[in-house]
Order: sequence, then structure tokens, then C-alpha cells
Amino acid sequence: MPERIQLIEAELDTLYLISQVLNSTHDLHAKLQAVLEILHKRSGMRSGMITLREIESNSLIVSVVHTNGNGTDKLAEPVRYQPGEGLMGAILDEGSTIVVEKVSEEPRFLGRLGLYDPELPFIGSPIHIEKGDTIGVLAAQPDSSQFLGERARFMEMIANLIAQSVKMLRLIERKQRHLQNERDQLKQALIKNYSFENIIGHSSPMLKVFDLIRQVAKWNTTVLIRGESGTGKEVVANAIHFNSGCASGPFLKLNCAALPDTLLESELFGHEKGAFSGAVSQRKGRFELADNGTLFLDEIGEISASFQAKLLRVLQEGEFERVGGTNTIKVNVRIIAATNRNLEEEVTEGKFREDLYYRLNVMPIQMPTLRERTEDIPQLAEFLLGRISAQQGGRPLEIKESAIRILMKHDWPGNVRELANRLERAAIMSPNGIIDRDVMVSTGLEDEIGAGISHKPAKVPAIDFNDENLDDRERVIAALEQSGWVQAKAARLLNMTPRQIAYRIMTLDITMKQI
Repeated sequence: MPERIQLIEAELDTLYLISQVLNSTHDLHAKLQAVLEILHKRSGMRSGMITLREIESNSLIVSVVHTNGNGTDKLAEPVRYQPGEGLMGAILDEGSTIVVEKVSEEPRFLGRLGLYDPELPFIGSPIHIEKGDTIGVLAAQPDSSQFLGERARFMEMIANLIAQSVKMLRLIERKQRHLQNERDQLKQALIKNYSFENIIGHSSPMLKVFDLIRQVAKWNTTVLIRGESGTGKEVVANAIHFNSGCASGPFLKLNCAALPDTLLESELFGHEKGAFSGAVSQRKGRFELADNGTLFLDEIGEISASFQAKLLRVLQEGEFERVGGTNTIKVNVRIIAATNRNLEEEVTEGKFREDLYYRLNVMPIQMPTLRERTEDIPQLAEFLLGRISAQQGGRPLEIKESAIRILMKHDWPGNVRELANRLERAAIMSPNGIIDRDVMVSTGLEDEIGAGISHKPAKVPAIDFNDENLDDRERVIAALEQSGWVQAKAARLLNMTPRQIAYRIMTLDITMKQI
């Protein structure tokens, strides 16, 4: 009886220690190795072994062993058991504990590890995540043949504790795989969204931009994107990054005009704790966060002369110190800058450092204005309406040829950004989602044209009045526009009489433009 009490006390002590180990922050292999060591030292369960089932092959692979201090616990080569093979395979198949009173008398015992005493018992217990799902086996040799039933139940308790740890680990691994897959899918979506094909335009100026982007994306060189506000400089920066060798790295953006020098320095270079009032902790800057990736500095022409010197150093040397710090940090960051200013004039006037200008202007890309590529407006309008449609909950939107012709007559001082703004306004003002000439007029665009804001002859394409895609209203409006809103001339274009076209204008509710 005292022996049984001693055994129970040893098992309780062992269970407590094992529960502490399994609740620790160590990796699974270290936890399982510690479990076998505790079993050996505290409860006399020698030559412990834990096998776990491989999900892909359904076979058992020996994960950890304990050699009782007679050799290394690491296996030279993986040891596997197929379902039904040997005692391990039998336990996996049956899903229940197997007790062998004497190893030498068990024909199913394979002895592949060469650890076990043939004169001692052997106990193997299945590791269940849930009923019917055996994921492994816990096995060991008791140091005597006494109380085998109690020891088998004790092994089952340890196996249950191990099962909970393995279950939690596999749940975490599954979540990590899901997050990794989601991250990879998002990266692929970004690359797809910012591929060259998604930059809208087929005009000659845009084709030149495409060629430059393809060339510069191959190399880790500094790029300066120039052009008026709203020409799509940020879109080009995205395309360069996501089609370059550092596409898998971070892509960070900063508008240099949005912050004063003090905040700009902290934002780009980071700061140490206590560097200034409110710096309650260390913070990494954009340069540090963008290491091995790309940093897009928009409105680079807006930074002050004093900050230009600080920026020049990091561009030349790839190193800087955090605000309030003394340690030099080296980074490998690809710089893409953008500006709508005339930097050459600013250099001449002494407002922009000449050395910084040459450091930035390694590979310039000039973005054309929208008025320089009016032939892209129909394609741009369709693309922007698709985005507006998504913003309005998938509402169907359609733009008519008559509206496109008005758009192509405008000078677009705000470029693509202004076009997007105008189309969104038209979508809001269209009750049925169809944007025709009258809807576009209601946004005030044609009034602006009539007021003389347009400074350039429109590149309006000739209209095919036999085009089946044009409905009656669009065909009549097109003829009126082409004829300068003279009804008699429009009637001749449509092979109609003046009376017929007047009737069509009335029945189709067309607002006549006064020229």
C-alpha cells in the first residue's frame, strides 16, 4: 500500500510539472522533450517517445525521444510508422492504449529506436485531439511491472494534456497559414491593380510614360515624377514599386507638404524616447520602416532649405539618426519623389539645393496633362465610372457619347482628378444612372466652356451617324453638335427634313444650345 501511495504522489507531482511545461511559451518540440524528461525523472517512465501524425502522409513520425541520459535525444534520421505497422501503427489504428507486460514477448514490437529493455513492460497511449481523431502516440517503459493499470491511466492523462497543446498549436498554425495566404493574395491583388495595364491611356504621351516605367522598374534607381496636380503621379509610383524587384518589400508614402519641418524629420527619421515633449516611446521613421522597399515622397519641392540638407545625406549615404538619437542607422530604400514645381527655376532662385536636385533627378518621368491626351478621356471616363459605381453600392452607370464629347472639349486644369470629380457629380445628378449631354450640362461644365475657360481646340472624333450603338437621342444631339446647333444642317446630316428634326428635338426633350 505505501508503494501505491508513493506512486500516486509521484504521478501528481509529474502532472503538475508537465502542465506547467505545456503552458510555457517554449516551442512545441522543446515542450515535448521536457515532458519526456519529467516522466523519466519523476515517475520512472523510461525511454519516452512521442510520435505525431503527418497530415499529408497520414504516417506517424517520431518527434521526440528520451534516451535516459545514455546518448543524444536527437535522431540521425526521421523514423516513421505507417498505419497498422508495429505497436505504434496498431495504437494509431485502434485509438486505444496498449499495455505490453514484457517487450520480448510482443511480436508487433519493432524496436526501431533500439532504446527499450526487452525484459520490461511497455505502454503506448493515443494522443486524441477529439474523439476519432488520433494525431499521435505517447509511449514509455515503466521501470517495473507493478501497477500497470494505474500507470496506463496516468499515461492517458499525460497524452490528453499533450493533445490540448498540439491542438492549440495547430489552430495557431492554421491561422498563420490563413493570414499568410491572405497576405499573398492581397500582394497579388496589389500587383494586379498596379500593373501597367491598369494605367489608363493609349495616347502617344502616355505610351512614352509606359516605356519609361518599364525601364526604370528593372533597377533600384531614384525616380522623380513630374507633372501638374492630378496627372496621376502616385499611380505611376505604385506601378514602379509593384513591378520592381522590391515589390515584396514595404511601400510607404509621405506627402512632404502636409507637415512642418519638425514633424517631417520625426516622421521620416523616427525619434528616441524623450527626444521632445510628447515622445513617450521610441518610434521608427518612414525610412527605417521602408527598408528593402520603396519610399514615395510626394510634393518634394515643398520642403524647406534646412531640411533639404538632412534629406540629401540619407539619399547619398543611406544612413541617418533618429531625432534625439546618436546611433547611425543604415537602410536600403528605393526613393520615388514627385513634384508639380519647376525645380530648375527653384534651383536658379536658390530655393532648392542644386546637389539635391541632381540626386533626385536621376530618372525623371514627365506626366502629360489631360489636355495633352484628350483621346484618353473616353477610356478614362469608363474606368472612373466603374470606380464611382462601386462607391455607390454597385449602381449601374452609363455615359453617352454626347457627354463624352463635352468632356473632350474641356481644358481640364485639374487633370484626371478634376475629371473624376466631375463624373462623380454627374453620377449623383443622374436619377437613372445614365450620363448624357443634359446631365453633363447640369454639372456646369458646358457653361464653363461657353464662358471661354477652354483654351484649346477640342480633338473631338468624327461621328458615324449609322452607328447602331447610338440611340435616336444621341444621334440627333451628335448631328446638332457637328452642325453648330443649326437645325437645317443637322437635318441634312441625318437625311431628314427641318420639320422632322424639329419634331425629334421636341419629342426627345433635347435642350437646344444657343450659339
